[in-house]
Amino acid sequence: MSNWKNVFGIIWTGQLFSILSSSIVSFALILWLSFETGSAEVLALSALAALLPQSVIGLVAGVYIDRWDRKRTMIAADSFIAFCTLLLAMLFFLNMAEIWHIYVLLALRSVGSAFHMPAMQASIPLLAPADQLGRIAGINQMLESVCNIAGPALGALFIGLMDISYILLLDVGGALMACLSLLFVRMPNPEQDENKRTGIWIELKEALHIVKKIKGITPLVLFSVLSTFVIMPVAVLFPLMTLKHFSGDAFQMSVVEVAWGAGMLLGGAVMGVFSIKTNKVILINLMYVLIGLSFYFSGILPESGFWTFVFLTLAGGVAGSIYNACFITVIQIQIPPHILGRIFSVYLSLALLPSMIGLVAAGAIADAIGLSNMFIISGLLLCLIGLLSFAFRSMLVLGKPL
Repeated sequence: MSNWKNVFGIIWTGQLFSILSSSIVSFALILWLSFETGSAEVLALSALAALLPQSVIGLVAGVYIDRWDRKRTMIAADSFIAFCTLLLAMLFFLNMAEIWHIYVLLALRSVGSAFHMPAMQASIPLLAPADQLGRIAGINQMLESVCNIAGPALGALFIGLMDISYILLLDVGGALMACLSLLFVRMPNPEQDENKRTGIWIELKEALHIVKKIKGITPLVLFSVLSTFVIMPVAVLFPLMTLKHFSGDAFQMSVVEVAWGAGMLLGGAVMGVFSIKTNKVILINLMYVLIGLSFYFSGILPESGFWTFVFLTLAGGVAGSIYNACFITVIQIQIPPHILGRIFSVYLSLALLPSMIGLVAAGAIADAIGLSNMFIISGLLLCLIGLLSFAFRSMLVLGKPL
């Protein structure tokens, strides 16, 4: 692992192109659908198409990720996404593209992501020293944050300058760059006993059985899934909060989005630059509370408090980034590498389910109880989750510095 910095430098270069191009294309497609249909239902269905396959397939994808060569799995997943995007671009070039073609593309990209993301996260502990995993998670968070800030801006710019078919080709190029970068690094695989392969569900149960033996992991994951369930319905309501409660406009909506992204970037920078020695589970629990407070105080703000709302959104982004980096680090350190693919894929599936519930239910719940009350109640629930987490001593042991 002596040259791990060089390895990650190459990987991050490819991932930067891939994530940025995907962010550009995703936002451009949202704008295209908005301009063409003006339908909230179409946007909700497109989001569902982008989440549902990954959530369902992720339950079993990890078994194959742990069986297969992880570098080849990542290259195959990126190549599959590039091929599907290229097909859609050709349909646009030929003026044959329809709305359902976009749904299919988003679903197929989701299938590729079900294999790519867990394979990447499961490979990191084999590439870098354990005491550097927190910094790596922070830098990964920074990359995603930069792309999440720049992607929508560039997507909006490009959709006004060129046809959507050319924008789709950017995503093809980004995926190919990611594949090319992986060809230049050696990624070890955990030792596997092929004679012990029994079946998908049995191997999945074996991995979960191993995890259950690690004290504190089960409540750590359950609290994380529960917090996602609380956060996601509120996350989709930020634009409505800006428009209705603060009587904002499109510019102010973009300011709030940038504030969240900037907070995520700042939190990732803190984790990536500094080798933080604080107990990471304590940090996770504190971040639940901090996000909860940002929601709660946003909910009690008067209509004139827009810029305070922006600051609270920034603080929530910082907390969300630190929480995510710490959680991934603890999982990577505590769980054996040969089952990490299964664990990450199952966790991502469980975490995505609340996203879909939030998309479907958030609007109806907010209409029933009011936007402000939605923020207040969610904030209080997150604070409660954070405080309850401190009662599980077995969790706190997991986060102690190495």
